[in-house]
Amino acid sequence: MRRLRHHTRPLRGLFATLLTAFAVVAALMTATAPAQADTTICEPYGSTTIQGRYVVQNNRWGSSAPQCVTATDTGFRVAQADGSVPTNGAPKSYPSVFNGCHYTNCSPGTNLPARINGISGAPSSISYGYVSDAVYNASYDIWLDPTPRTDGVNRTEIMIWFNKVGPIQPIGSQVGTATVGGRTWQVWSGSNGSNDVLSFVAPSAIGSWSFDVMDFVRETVARGMARDDWYLTSIQAGFEPWQNGAGLAVNSFSSTVNTGGGTPGEPDPSGPAACTVSYATHVWQGGFTANVTVKNGGSSAVDGWKLAFSLPSGQRVTNAWNASVTPSSGTVTASGLNNNTQIASGASQTFGFQGTYSGTFAQPNGFSLNGTTCTTA
Repeated sequence: MRRLRHHTRPLRGLFATLLTAFAVVAALMTATAPAQADTTICEPYGSTTIQGRYVVQNNRWGSSAPQCVTATDTGFRVAQADGSVPTNGAPKSYPSVFNGCHYTNCSPGTNLPARINGISGAPSSISYGYVSDAVYNASYDIWLDPTPRTDGVNRTEIMIWFNKVGPIQPIGSQVGTATVGGRTWQVWSGSNGSNDVLSFVAPSAIGSWSFDVMDFVRETVARGMARDDWYLTSIQAGFEPWQNGAGLAVNSFSSTVNTGGGTPGEPDPSGPAACTVSYATHVWQGGFTANVTVKNGGSSAVDGWKLAFSLPSGQRVTNAWNASVTPSSGTVTASGLNNNTQIASGASQTFGFQGTYSGTFAQPNGFSLNGTTCTTA
């Protein structure tokens, strides 16, 4: 909405009354505006963001048959999944939602990759929706690598099979059973030629569960398929369909990675040791500008910096400079551009944006730099 200038001619009182009435009508229209529509993706590697923090991806790589996914506010559903592939080979796709990085596509505000021995916990919650007229597994994937890579296949993949329908089995062979997260699992181990795979298969379908991802990571380390100084790069939940699959759904997904659980006195190279944010604003009726300075107080540089924070309700970003700020409301993430993607130790980066607001103006909160909580100056 454009900002109206003050009228300097007579009838100011009438004009002010009209402006007030217009503001009331606009507020009512905003209050009754429909929620954002679901987004359907049919491109093989298309993706979109949900909740301002997770990525939903179609990820059709093993078949030329059409596949579409519809991203919802809390997850996604498979809208179309044509065709089939042999059940003794690889699946046709992996439609999924993730926190972290997948082939350079990183979710907004993520603090992944993060070093395993620097993670104190990684709580997650998942709710699946199943169908019976398809061959598939419901697979929760956890990716580990010796380096903090974001651009391809990692060394070790942990798969948690919440459900399987049809004559399919994990990669490799069964090597026993294990109790992880208070549940008993069949354990399979093998390699797909590109990476090692350790699979935990539920004896019967699990529809929903809240658990700590690190329980499975530690079990993998204990089996010698990863090390404590490796990195957790991505946490993903979705499906591997071999035949059909329309109607499968991740009803809801959440993933948090808490850093700061490493050995005392040993720095975590996955992020800064400390950060400080200065947030200066210029505010007028219905609009504002913000100039933000983020300082890296750690002992090493922060590459690919991302500053996440929560805008108060009613605020919306309209444009930005010296950084990309997405999405436009809610929990947003500012990312450095090509010429300012690094913050050296003790140095700062400054960016700004313009926005609109309704109601009473307030400052944002919850600043974090690459997953590390910042203080405000």
